[in-house]
Amino acid sequence: MTPPHNPACPQAGGLYQSRSLPPGHRYQVLALVLQGGGALGSYQPGVYQGLAEADLHPNWVAGISIGALNAAIIAGNPPERRVEQLRAFWDTICRPPFLPPSPFSQLDTHHWPASLNGLMASWEAWRALTEGQNGFFLPRSPWPAGAPSPANCSFYDTAPLKSTLERFADFDRINDSDQMRVSVGAVNLRSGNFVYFDNTRQRLRPEHFMASGALPPGFPAVEIDGEYYWDGGLVSNTPLKQILSTEPRKNSLVFQVDLWSAKGKPPTDMKAIAMRQKDIQYSSRTRQITDSMKREQNYRGLLRQLMELVPEAQREHPAYRHARELACGRLLKVIHLIYQDKEYEDHHKDYQFGAQTMRAHWTSGYQDICRTLSHPDWLEMPSPDRPFVTHDVHR
Repeated sequence: MTPPHNPACPQAGGLYQSRSLPPGHRYQVLALVLQGGGALGSYQPGVYQGLAEADLHPNWVAGISIGALNAAIIAGNPPERRVEQLRAFWDTICRPPFLPPSPFSQLDTHHWPASLNGLMASWEAWRALTEGQNGFFLPRSPWPAGAPSPANCSFYDTAPLKSTLERFADFDRINDSDQMRVSVGAVNLRSGNFVYFDNTRQRLRPEHFMASGALPPGFPAVEIDGEYYWDGGLVSNTPLKQILSTEPRKNSLVFQVDLWSAKGKPPTDMKAIAMRQKDIQYSSRTRQITDSMKREQNYRGLLRQLMELVPEAQREHPAYRHARELACGRLLKVIHLIYQDKEYEDHHKDYQFGAQTMRAHWTSGYQDICRTLSHPDWLEMPSPDRPFVTHDVHR
């Protein structure tokens, strides 16, 4: 018997085009999902570079916090310029705003002792705290001008970020949802609700991306249409569930790029406690989300099979029509990449914007995606009996 048609779960048409995917695939969405993590975010452009070189260009990019800023640069440029503009963006924000860069900033220090790299990382983090970062944020005066407001209640001012985003991203292109869907998450201060700004529902401006990265108390809330918003990572540090639960449900290949690992060693000193706390707080529970969504998709597939047993005469029954809305035979594959800490990194790794560290993160992302894509079978369509499959090169 032919499976019942489900308009909320299209199974044909609108297939994703790429020379790298197996012939005959039925993916309709290739999504790039970018977690928040501050300075660790330079890992994500390395991943994107590897995807671009493999002719895997996302048609949906979603981000939180620094992932939202990377999403703006990717969506705001044509495919042939994205890596170049990501590089220029990160070179810009990894420079100190006033004093000259460290004389070691252009050296390759990966072969240096971990203790020396650790000292350099601490120095760069201290500079970020005291000076801010070029084109990103500056220390706020302890005597802010004007009336008290959520927009000036913070340690730093992110006003420079608006012009930086406008410099490196074309917002007309960002808002062309036919080219790429864009989603970024933030938290409404008044309601406490998590919201997604999406170019299929509204016109996105620099403020939407800045709001997604407005982590208090360092950064101020961002006002959009009379409401104030904070960093989406306060509620959920990954947009993965948004990608997997949005209707209409489509066959999807998702690259989930995380910057915090939920797994780690128990801390034995105060600095290690601070570092481990951040790892746990911001790790997104990606594995928990994928496990939950896998169970849900299996249930939808089972419901779809059961509906095949319903006689034609009963298919106009309200219960059947409701089941048709819930049933789905879509196929999902999630490729998970997680940044792995360097030996010398400390609790300040998310605000250590040193140029050497940025390049090391970028290289790590590039190497990880190259290792991932060395498994071509990982890109193949899941089978109907296993409709949700995950792969992780680090596990």
